[in-house]
Amino acid sequence: MATIRDVAKWAGVGLGTVSRVLNGSPHVREATRQRVLDAIEALNYSPNPIARRLSLGKTLTIAAVVPFFTRPSAVERLRGIESVIAESEYDLIVFNIETPERREACLRNLARRERVDGVLILSLPLDSAAILRFQRAQMPIVLIDVNHPSTPELSRVVVDDVAGGRMATQHLIDLGHQRIGFIGDPVNDAFPFTSSRDRYKGYRQALRAAGLKVRPEFERHGEHGRDTARELAAEMFTLDERPTAVFAASDMQALGVLEAAREAGLRVPEDLSVIGYDDIEIAKYLGLTTVRQLLFESGDCGVRLLLEYIEDPEKAPECHTLPSEVVVRRTTAPPAR
Repeated sequence: MATIRDVAKWAGVGLGTVSRVLNGSPHVREATRQRVLDAIEALNYSPNPIARRLSLGKTLTIAAVVPFFTRPSAVERLRGIESVIAESEYDLIVFNIETPERREACLRNLARRERVDGVLILSLPLDSAAILRFQRAQMPIVLIDVNHPSTPELSRVVVDDVAGGRMATQHLIDLGHQRIGFIGDPVNDAFPFTSSRDRYKGYRQALRAAGLKVRPEFERHGEHGRDTARELAAEMFTLDERPTAVFAASDMQALGVLEAAREAGLRVPEDLSVIGYDDIEIAKYLGLTTVRQLLFESGDCGVRLLLEYIEDPEKAPECHTLPSEVVVRRTTAPPAR
């Protein structure tokens, strides 16, 4: 196998020049750069990845910390991240977080420069101790889907979930619904996720702004997932005066509501309107009205921002707020008279 010395000898340059060409340095004359590239092609030279990492003083690795990474919204964000990584020289390591203990261990271990060059944290708010560890290690981090007041000094890519919750509820109000239910994640959870909580806040804001009574019996909170949402909705449908519409804090939870409606003999949208949140792939297939957020784009934007910080550690923090919109399909309509 050809070595970097063989390339240098073939091109008639020093080892440092070959290294600068491999690292994309602009401080090489174009004619010299082309001779080195011709030598690399003629000798079929492939740089040793370990040696390259040592020469750059980098690991050329990025970590993505993702809670419950099999959830459709997390998968779509990871697709956006991977699309950028595939075109770069970096490798991606994904850490799936499903317990508080795993979260603490992972965040503690990643705050070390010899492990990775940067960290993406998806949907997982950080406490002050974790933030301080990353800052002391001078580790570049970018938050995706973490819109928490404790993180203004960190770069992040977010969506305004409070506004999204208002939009979803207002869509139902505009159709004429007054008895509107909500199904979301637990308010107090081991993982202090902000998205469902903020959508719930937007739901209540929209009701109050429209002069509608907030009715706790129309609100259900439980573990994220279709099955739990189905059970919660089934309870709601047994009320003497049930809701005519339900806002589910995610599309997966909306699917559970649709199943419960079918089991209760309720027609959608004639007897019950349902709106979800995220606009995952199956939502279009089922004709689910939902709030679309840019999942793929949030991953794409976040990793590009992280790569900028790795190259320029002095870059000022940025917050990118991506738009969301209501996508009207077949599961919402005016209430039956």
